[in-house]
Amino acid sequence: MPEVLKESNKKVPYAEQIKKAKKMVKKKEVNSYLIGDHGDIVTLMEEEWPQMTAEFRRLQREQYELFLHKQHDYGPGNISVGSQLQTEEEVKLSLTGLWFRMNDKIQRLKTLLMGGREAAVNGEPMEDAFLDVSNYGIMATIVKNGKWGK
Repeated sequence: MPEVLKESNKKVPYAEQIKKAKKMVKKKEVNSYLIGDHGDIVTLMEEEWPQMTAEFRRLQREQYELFLHKQHDYGPGNISVGSQLQTEEEVKLSLTGLWFRMNDKIQRLKTLLMGGREAAVNGEPMEDAFLDVSNYGIMATIVKNGKWGK
């Protein structure tokens, strides 16, 4: 077990933990795990887990395209609730709306998973709810970052 982890039960000052972590990675930056002997972490993971990473990338692209199609049809007003998202109150209302949408999907997942049920709505498998939550989370982040509708 690394030294830093062994001492985690003791009250070791944060600065001391950083010093030890830097020594452990041979004086490289603490974030140097992003670039190792095998190149960058993306390449490393794609080589180690090719099917998983390819599927993740495929799903992201699918989600992006779905987002674009829906935004084409809805426009940004469905998320901004007709506002310009210029005040804290407008942003909070938008984020609250997104939270409600996410909660609907999570409640559906909870009912199906915990109840051991199959989806009764044709064309709406449980996987769709997982992906919807993902997209709503990204949309909420875009709103929070002040980029929605811009």
